[in-house]
Amino acid sequence: MSDTDRKLIIACRRGDERAWETLLDRYQRLVFSIARRHGLSTEDAADVVQKVFVILLQSIDRLPDDTNLGGWLTTVARRHTWRAFARLGRELPGEKEDIADSAALLGRQSPDPVGRWELLQTVHDALNRLGKRCRQLLLALYFDPLEPSYAEVAGRLKMPVGSIGPTRARCLAKLKALLEEEP
Repeated sequence: MSDTDRKLIIACRRGDERAWETLLDRYQRLVFSIARRHGLSTEDAADVVQKVFVILLQSIDRLPDDTNLGGWLTTVARRHTWRAFARLGRELPGEKEDIADSAALLGRQSPDPVGRWELLQTVHDALNRLGKRCRQLLLALYFDPLEPSYAEVAGRLKMPVGSIGPTRARCLAKLKALLEEEP
């Protein structure tokens, strides 16, 4: 994390409007590009940007001073991009191999309720076959309606914030392997 981000976080907490403007100027293109790169329309991507920065505004007092702001915003932008696709009833283009993306789409409306139920049941069964720590982590990151930050998940699971990403990757790989096994 840059010292500049640390100063921005602290200044934003004090209500410094110039700090908010600087933060928006620095990161709004990043958030917008994430949504667009995943295939959202310009209007839907703009909605994601708005949602992400509202969440930042609501979370700024809870963020640790040493938060990697770019990484935090990237994570929140991806989650809300996935949710936008789910809300729009579309699949992410070219992302079917990533179980994280697939998990985010489970809530989409399906014309085949039996197929949707089977998919949910398959993921549920695979999650139950994972170890407790992986199951708790994936449920917190992908299925918790409160959308906790990495810091909140780390506190809840009593693990370092820096290990959330690598542990998430290993757990997703295990879940993917379980989902690919023959029944």
